[in-house]
Amino acid sequence: IVPTLPKQKGWMTEHLVKYQGVWLTPMSALKGVMLVQQHFNSQPTDILLATFPKSGTTWFKALIFTIMNRNRFEFSTHPLLTKGPHDCIPFLEAMISNPNLPSPRLFATHIPYPLLPTGSGCRIIYVFRNPKDVFVSNWHYLKKLRPKDLPTLSIEEAFELFSEGVSHFGPFWDHVVGYWNASLESPEKVLFVAYEDMKMNPSVHVKKLAEFLGRPFSLEEEREGVVEEIIRLCSFENLSNLEVNKTGVQQFTPQFAVENHNFFRKGEIGDWQNHLTAEMAEHLDQITKQKFDGNGLMFHMLP
Repeated sequence: IVPTLPKQKGWMTEHLVKYQGVWLTPMSALKGVMLVQQHFNSQPTDILLATFPKSGTTWFKALIFTIMNRNRFEFSTHPLLTKGPHDCIPFLEAMISNPNLPSPRLFATHIPYPLLPTGSGCRIIYVFRNPKDVFVSNWHYLKKLRPKDLPTLSIEEAFELFSEGVSHFGPFWDHVVGYWNASLESPEKVLFVAYEDMKMNPSVHVKKLAEFLGRPFSLEEEREGVVEEIIRLCSFENLSNLEVNKTGVQQFTPQFAVENHNFFRKGEIGDWQNHLTAEMAEHLDQITKQKFDGNGLMFHMLP
């Protein structure tokens, strides 16, 4: 199938290919999407974290895993102290071969909503992040993973590709709108969360997350500071300083591994201001307004 698909310059690989309207790496991501479409049978108890790449996936994996398992583990000996968040919640694409996880099964994915198998009855948490920060974070991350035998990808080249929708699991805007519309149609099944909201007001949004997951905090837990302890354990500052996340390696598939430290760069709001010119920022803002206009989708326009 690959030779027949439209292709464009890749960020991490030489090319990206377009499959059902989405840009994917020709081997791992394309294969993963097709496996999910053909073989994933969701269960009503499944919980799926969906994100566009570099929108807070690692952080939200930690939060969801900790909320769901807070009665199983002590904070002092928590699995997150010795395992990376990606080991705690696997990617759906990589886990088709192991469907027998204990219920409720926790998965993550970058697959856009329209490409997921229809009739999936699971609950979905979708995390949206400011596209300017998403772009900068993607560029930093993928240039580290780009093979040395490929020419370097400048920020200007990457920006042009991103603006045209050509990026891993892109176009970015279609990705967001797909899950946004699903959250309007089925708010009890799809929770739409802004990265910036969780960053600025974690206590409120961790509680919202727990309620949506069917694991609300009791008054006793709130009095005992469980919410604050979860926020602290899963914080960028804490996770990025753990030995496993400094030196460990995440083996996503037999062919694809990433050193854990690559998942922790800054975790900030507004870092785009250190990388984008005023013209670039304005260009992305214009595209975002145009794409989101009429959807009722408000987003965080940061100065």
